[in-house]
Parts: sequence; C-alpha cells; structure tokens
Amino acid sequence: MIKDTLDPKGLIREAYRMEGITRAECRSIFLDWALSSADERDTAADIRQLLERHSADSQGHPMTAVLMEGAASHEAPGRRGGRKARVPE
Repeated sequence: MIKDTLDPKGLIREAYRMEGITRAECRSIFLDWALSSADERDTAADIRQLLERHSADSQGHPMTAVLMEGAASHEAPGRRGGRKARVPE
C-alpha cells in the first residue's frame, strides 16, 4: 500500500465517506489532520491539493466547506499591530 503524503492517516478521505457527518465533526477531523501534519510541509498547499482531490465530487459536503475555510485562513494576512495601531493620529 502506498502511503498518502497529503493524508497519511486517511482522516480526510474517511470524512468524505461518512454518511450524515456534520460540519462540527469535520472541523474536529480537520484539526486532527492539521495537528498531525509534518512541520516541514506546506499546509496551505496540502489543503489546496486535498480540495482539488475531493471537492469535485463533493460540493455540498461539510468537509469541503471546512477545507475551504482552512485554505482561506492561510492567505497572507495584512499588517497587524505596530506603532500606528497603538498611537492615535
């Protein structure tokens, strides 16, 4: 059996196979997947690849929505804080 580097435990794959799974359950599974992901991996790229792999056949699935949220949260954030945020003009 070939090990899946994107989903080594098969968590995401199995979530898509579960009938009646809720969004909250998908978030819990996603968190487990993210925490078990290797530190040296590009998590944002992995999420995009998982979406490409699974979302075409599963547009209404709650895991697709959770993966899309995960991908959006990895977009480059704007500047936060700094002197301008602390000192009134």
